[in-house]
Amino acid sequence: MSALAPAERITLALLALLTALAGVANYQHWSAVPRFLLATLALAGLAWVVSFATEQLGERFGAGVTGMLQSTLGNLPELFVVIFALQKGELVVAQTAIVGSIFANALLVLGLVIVIGARRAPDGIMRFSPRLPMDTTTLLQVTVFVIVLLGLSLASHDPASHHVKTISAVGAVCLLAVYLAWVVPYLRADESPAAPRGADGRSQHGRPGPRLSLRLTITLLAIGGTASAFVSDWFIEALAPAISVLNLSQAFAGLVIVAIAGNAVENVAGLVLSYKRRSDLAISVVKNSVAQIAAFLFPLLVLISFALDTTLTFRLAPVYTGALALTALALWQVAGDGEALEFEGWALVVLYVILATFAYYE
Repeated sequence: MSALAPAERITLALLALLTALAGVANYQHWSAVPRFLLATLALAGLAWVVSFATEQLGERFGAGVTGMLQSTLGNLPELFVVIFALQKGELVVAQTAIVGSIFANALLVLGLVIVIGARRAPDGIMRFSPRLPMDTTTLLQVTVFVIVLLGLSLASHDPASHHVKTISAVGAVCLLAVYLAWVVPYLRADESPAAPRGADGRSQHGRPGPRLSLRLTITLLAIGGTASAFVSDWFIEALAPAISVLNLSQAFAGLVIVAIAGNAVENVAGLVLSYKRRSDLAISVVKNSVAQIAAFLFPLLVLISFALDTTLTFRLAPVYTGALALTALALWQVAGDGEALEFEGWALVVLYVILATFAYYE
């Protein structure tokens, strides 16, 4: 196995310098906007490091396991961002960051992945296994069920509306149970690409094997994940003053800026894999992230928040509750049959733009 290519070494060195500069900006208390921009760029850069290392690790596994690894490690910045936001009392940012990640991946990123995949396909149709899209839609619908029922209860002021925290805790445990019941058989059923390789290092399917050693891959993952925790803290520190200077709402910052920056792994990896015509893996990365955020990360953060000063619940603004329900329907309609056309990808992107416009005026 070869080591890092010269261009990759230069990229990693530049990203290390950028991360260090973001740290200096934070601890030296630079102006809000430069601090925020540097933290955002550093967070996206670290996401690339995790994405690159995970792709190398994923060459040892099938599309399902690789997508799960990439989305799990790619959601680390999102986890840290929400925890730090809750610690600092930024409940709106934390809530909109979580649901914003679902919207960003399910609408914006998936839409662009489909656009690129359809354009790269010889017949203009992107094809992929329909199982994961259908499973993702089911998991999202279970999450939406809890959120919609809680929203209706609060709107009608019935007796259950006085027990939001308890309902959220029970719902979180149930969602985690459903997620585990899905993910274990899903990963066990995944087909590994491992196969005898020729003299050129390629498998029987013509795909190159991992270029990096397992030790170097794990080292990059550990560094990227650890650094993401620090940068996420700097990101949240600079967020409030930056959006005040830029005259943006907390809802827009969480739904759009934090969600896109925190999910840079899926944004980059999904698009690159789609361009390489690795449709199943591209869909796996994006869809696994949607399923994981909705049915694992969100409920996990709800439970974690009970140990923090600010409690996260499944109580959302009505507009986002409705948007989540419609997003689940859109996912089923577009990707449920294992095929997608370019215009369907643009339709998902347009839905995200409309939602972001609503958030801008919230």
